[in-house]
Amino acid sequence: MKHQLEFEKPVVELQRKLDELRKHPEKHSLGVSLEKEVGQIEKKLEETRKQIYSNLTAWQRVQVARHPKRPFTLDYLGAAFSDFSELHGDRLYADDRAVVGGFAKLGDRKVMVVGTQKGRDTKENILRNFGSAHPEGYRKALRLMRLADKFGLPIITLIDTAGAYPGIGSEERHIGEAIAVNLREMMLFEVPILAVVLGEGGSGGALGIGVADRVLILENAYYSVISPEGCAAILWKDRAAAAKAAEALKITAKDLLSLGLVDEIIPEPLGGAHNDPAATAATLKTHLLNHLKDLDALSTSDRLRQRYEKFRRHGQVQEKTAAAA
Repeated sequence: MKHQLEFEKPVVELQRKLDELRKHPEKHSLGVSLEKEVGQIEKKLEETRKQIYSNLTAWQRVQVARHPKRPFTLDYLGAAFSDFSELHGDRLYADDRAVVGGFAKLGDRKVMVVGTQKGRDTKENILRNFGSAHPEGYRKALRLMRLADKFGLPIITLIDTAGAYPGIGSEERHIGEAIAVNLREMMLFEVPILAVVLGEGGSGGALGIGVADRVLILENAYYSVISPEGCAAILWKDRAAAAKAAEALKITAKDLLSLGLVDEIIPEPLGGAHNDPAATAATLKTHLLNHLKDLDALSTSDRLRQRYEKFRRHGQVQEKTAAAA
């Protein structure tokens, strides 16, 4: 297994034994039924997978979310959507390749899709800026969403970024202002908006295209105000404390659902979306169509009101009285 994660070693070892047995059965039988031996290993492999992936820690889920083979936005645009026609440029500065978007069809529905895109290798990661958008990326996203609102097309955003790009050029071109304008405008668009966290959902970079009527998240994705490494560097002065930070931040899909920060968890195949991208895309498509149907049943005023109330409920705190403390 390529790109194996540390906690996957037991699975990798069993898979290696199974492959070797199938390749050289004469070395292993020794009077034991080959089919029986293969069956035993297959059963053990399945049990081990279930045990490992049913009990992942927050940090392990972060690692799965960052898996280099995990499907990205363009993979889903090719598998869950059809007739994708990409649009480029923010009409102000440049075309940021870390953000992709354009017209597409979801089943029979015409939609506008906008998402962050990482690269598979060094060359593509440089082209895509590792999925971290500049201000022009968010302004491109806003241009496309305004176009969708004008033509009455639902907006679907696909989030997979460690965060907006924090470089000097990004600050010079007002990255904070670009994200803030997106937050304001997305709250006011009259068409249905769905947001899906595919892998990493980092900071304002994710939220810049994350204001929606429904926020969905894949089972092994995470959504956080800061990366675990960044949090560890601030609180413990040591990035090695990332696992502790991931647990404290409550960034997994289950935590986010319990806190009301996402609306639904989209299940993944055992071992993560990269183990069966086609099945993950089909599941994503089904969930998106179901939520679009629900949102279509609402009037525009009700949808806008519910969207506003949804985000007003975020960030609630509980305070202890002096006596109770």
